[in-house]
Amino acid sequence: MNFACDHMLGTLAKWLRFLGHDVVYPGPLKDDELKAIAEREGRTLLTRDRELSGRAAGSLYIASDDLDEQLVQVLRQFQLPGDLSMTRCSLCNTPLRQVLKADVRGSVPDGVFERQEEFWRCDACGRFYWQGTHWNNMGARMQQIRAKAGSPPE
Repeated sequence: MNFACDHMLGTLAKWLRFLGHDVVYPGPLKDDELKAIAEREGRTLLTRDRELSGRAAGSLYIASDDLDEQLVQVLRQFQLPGDLSMTRCSLCNTPLRQVLKADVRGSVPDGVFERQEEFWRCDACGRFYWQGTHWNNMGARMQQIRAKAGSPPE
């Protein structure tokens, strides 16, 4: 699903990208500019601004400032599975591509290079990704969030 997050939802945008969703997070903009981006690009606007959500058709007012509660709300509202996905850069939203292990030597910490077999790269910002212990921790967190949201298990 494609989303646009207002400037108060940067962490939610990042986590939705971890779930494989295309999420623009343009930072502070005037309400009409953000609404126009969402409309022009066919995105669902997620906002902490109740007034803006009332003016933007199909938008969702995010009631809580707690990330887990925000994720529960979005998963429920759009009946999303909430599965982690190594498909989008969490920083810039660019699609990731899998790269050969040999190609990351010297670009990731030596210990990571030794322990991991699969790597992904964002061609826009140059960031590398791998499924280390943080990935397992994120998966456990998403399992709890899916249970609260009533989403099906992975």
